[in-house]
Amino acid sequence: MVRKFILSLLMLLSVVSAFTSNGVSNGFAVSRASSNTELNMVFGKKKTAAQKAEEEAKAAKYWQGEWVCKDCGYIYDRSECAGFYFEEQGPGFRCPQCSGPRRRYAKKVGDVVGTTLDGGDAPILIFSFGGVIATIAFGIWAVENL
Repeated sequence: MVRKFILSLLMLLSVVSAFTSNGVSNGFAVSRASSNTELNMVFGKKKTAAQKAEEEAKAAKYWQGEWVCKDCGYIYDRSECAGFYFEEQGPGFRCPQCSGPRRRYAKKVGDVVGTTLDGGDAPILIFSFGGVIATIAFGIWAVENL
């Protein structure tokens, strides 16, 4: 009985020691002052006026509204995609929700979703109607001349 108690006590101490860092207490009272570099790792460095102006110029080049996947309705979020603007994403970019291709995203203005990057459905409709008209014209010509 005593042997089991000692064994369990040793196991408990080994588990507790695994979560403490080399004997230093991690209590709420911190006795040393944090250095500036440690704070920069948490909060980041302050940006200079030149860096802010450069970011504003970069942001002005890109669409400030939302990009929406027309297949599933996912709204592109820069923070989820390594801080890249949507326009900076390469052609291999896929929707994180439905794996739709980049060309299926459209600009959202208010409650209206605009055309996709591939020009929308207009080229498909134009060529489809053109094909139907050409087929009808060929049929009429074939009936009259053959």
